[in-house]
Amino acid sequence: MNDISQLSKWNRDLSRAISALGTDQFFPTLIEAIRGQVHIDYPQIWLYHRDLPPQVLYHEIPTTAVASQIDTYLDGPYREDPFYRASMNQPRSKFYRLSRITSGKLRESQYYRDYYAETGTVDETIYLSRLRAGNVINLCMMRLPQQGEFTEQEYETLYLLAEPVSELIKSHSEHDDFAVTHLIQPGINHQIDLAFRTFGSSLLSPREKDVLELMLRGYGTDTSAARLGIALETVRRHRKSIYRKLDVSSQTDLFSLFINSLTCLGEAAGDDPLRVYMAPAR
Repeated sequence: MNDISQLSKWNRDLSRAISALGTDQFFPTLIEAIRGQVHIDYPQIWLYHRDLPPQVLYHEIPTTAVASQIDTYLDGPYREDPFYRASMNQPRSKFYRLSRITSGKLRESQYYRDYYAETGTVDETIYLSRLRAGNVINLCMMRLPQQGEFTEQEYETLYLLAEPVSELIKSHSEHDDFAVTHLIQPGINHQIDLAFRTFGSSLLSPREKDVLELMLRGYGTDTSAARLGIALETVRRHRKSIYRKLDVSSQTDLFSLFINSLTCLGEAAGDDPLRVYMAPAR
């Protein structure tokens, strides 16, 4: 496909994404437009906030890879993710590549040992969009071994698309439906800390509640055991009990339940917001 044909295709695909702004079809349509220019694997849309667990807003990851790609990531390694750190540290760029942001030293990092080595991917780039109140949305694009790393030409193509992609994501986030559903901004530090301390307290034992709070704050099993002064197996047992009592099956489900319950924080008045959230409708 020549340059004119490629540009024409991008314009058509981008127009479809613009038409989908504010709807559930926006993210898949935008990803399809990017995929029309460069082959990408495992696209994911992440919402980051400094004081809340990350949210995966959309992904196209096979069911068999969700545990390694998402659940393991949410179990603590996200704190070491170079993209997460860049997102939370006044990012200046709208496009990053993992090999460049780590200066080619990814394989020497704890993040690689704890998480990335098991993802089965060989390269990753992101589009980054800064929103209000410290929120950041990343569109992550990976490559599997059979495709190889992004070539320099593919990297340049993705780089040239960064401005419209980032601005479109920001525009989508400003639609009312998206903002109400995802951009929860309770009086920030105090109320978020209150939510960490009270969420699940009506259903869990005191020790389970301690483990849950560390999970929500992004600490992995090893760190939780060290902080609480208990055995690793004890933490794992408490985690299984927490999942059962809260009726969730993954870290993703747990974080979604926590974030959704924040809408009931005011009504809970210092008590467990989950009890209000799960109460039968009157």
